[in-house]
Amino acid sequence: MAQNNGRVASETEVTPKKLNSDETPKDRHRKIFGGGMGLSGKLLLLTILFVMLSEVLIFVPSIANYRNTWLRDRLAVGGVAATLLSESETLSPQVQQKLLEATGAQAISLAVGERRNLIAMESSEMNITKTIDMTQDSPWDAIGCSLQFLTGTRTGQIRVIGDIDMRSGGRVDMVFPASLLRDDLQKYALNILQLSLLISCLTAALVYLSIRSLLLRPLQRLTGSMMRFAESPENAREIIKPSGRADELGEAEIQLQSMQKSLNQTLNQQRRMAALGLAVSKINHDMRNLLASAQLFLERLELLPDPTVQRVAPKILATLDRAASYTSAVLSYGKAQEAAPELRVIRLASVLRDVEEVLGLSRYANGIEMHVSVPETQELEADPEQIFRVLLNLCRNSVQAMESSKGASGVVCRIEIHSKVKDDMLSIYVSDTGPGIPAKAQEGLFKAFQTSGKVGGTGLGLAIAAEIVVAHGGKITLEKDVTTGACFKIQLPYRHGAQATEKITRLFPADSSKG
Repeated sequence: MAQNNGRVASETEVTPKKLNSDETPKDRHRKIFGGGMGLSGKLLLLTILFVMLSEVLIFVPSIANYRNTWLRDRLAVGGVAATLLSESETLSPQVQQKLLEATGAQAISLAVGERRNLIAMESSEMNITKTIDMTQDSPWDAIGCSLQFLTGTRTGQIRVIGDIDMRSGGRVDMVFPASLLRDDLQKYALNILQLSLLISCLTAALVYLSIRSLLLRPLQRLTGSMMRFAESPENAREIIKPSGRADELGEAEIQLQSMQKSLNQTLNQQRRMAALGLAVSKINHDMRNLLASAQLFLERLELLPDPTVQRVAPKILATLDRAASYTSAVLSYGKAQEAAPELRVIRLASVLRDVEEVLGLSRYANGIEMHVSVPETQELEADPEQIFRVLLNLCRNSVQAMESSKGASGVVCRIEIHSKVKDDMLSIYVSDTGPGIPAKAQEGLFKAFQTSGKVGGTGLGLAIAAEIVVAHGGKITLEKDVTTGACFKIQLPYRHGAQATEKITRLFPADSSKG
């Protein structure tokens, strides 16, 4: 609980911010579902469009089939009449006229074997613009011819030739005005178009109503629930209640309910933690003042010549110092908020030299060795100040862990730092030969206020280091396969091809502090 006390006390963004202060979620809901072309309208139009497209694909072959049927019917009537009347040497003008009127033709002739008989003719002047042999007519020819007649691009007379389906055999040859076929085709096309439009609208309406009932309304319910919850996430009544559907939308409702419950609990917990954190901060502030007063009294007691006072007072004073340091660390952690990293190209070796200088370490100095095995030209994109703090914290912890044993005979106190590059990640290893970290302390090692067993530690250093590394897109872990001391592994995104160019060398020279 103490992990977040101070921090949440200084943060007020526990309630999600609105995208537009002048536009509420209800306004956006009305904007999406109440006005303009919403998903429902688009679905209706697309359904009508697709059904009409399907009807067009059916319409064209239907026109061609109607044209073939129309021609075959007239050839059949003309063929039968021509066969029956061909035995007569001559036909009266009245009979010829009735035959032409019955078939709608302007000329009819019959060919049996080598003999060809003219059965009837309206006029000797003919303007034949198209000859159709039904025995050789392909589907594509029928479609193209039908569209020509339908659009009126074919005029004049058409000549149609076909076989007579009778025992006598033979072929009938008829001439029709193009306008006759065109008029019938246009009437048929208009009827088909009206029927197709009716079917399209009916199908679109049925599909629209079905999809709206099965998909759109549940989606609107999900969206409405999310908007209402975004407006008041602390209100548990705004959490969606699953409808019990056994499909993908039902699963989405369940997942949304789980997410909303989790967020609601988190926000309520953060609100309580914020209030608790504020109270803890005030208590820490007052306690720090009380501890400062107690330190002043103890400093006066140290002046007394009593041996017991002289022996106990320093211990009590040291304890009060640690308590004051702890309260200061709690207040600092509660107020501090790490800024976003300002990424720059830095040289790792240069940063490590700065760490060595700040800690006052040099190889074989003060009984503690520091070995750095990092290529001089190895570069990475990072915030130099923040990476410096991380490495300084780890090295300082190692130094403090080895302080107690550096005077013992034969004990090696050494910090080793090396790096590896693998799969676009740069791994930095910081190890020491200290007593290591107890197994119990390894759990929650990077959580605030959980120390690694160091005397006087507040447990904030590693938590802040982990926060910085994560902000850089990496992670920090404790290697558990080491036999001596402790080894921390820092993984950071590695910038390939960033090895020393002239420009970068000028910007970040090797002896620059903190990169």
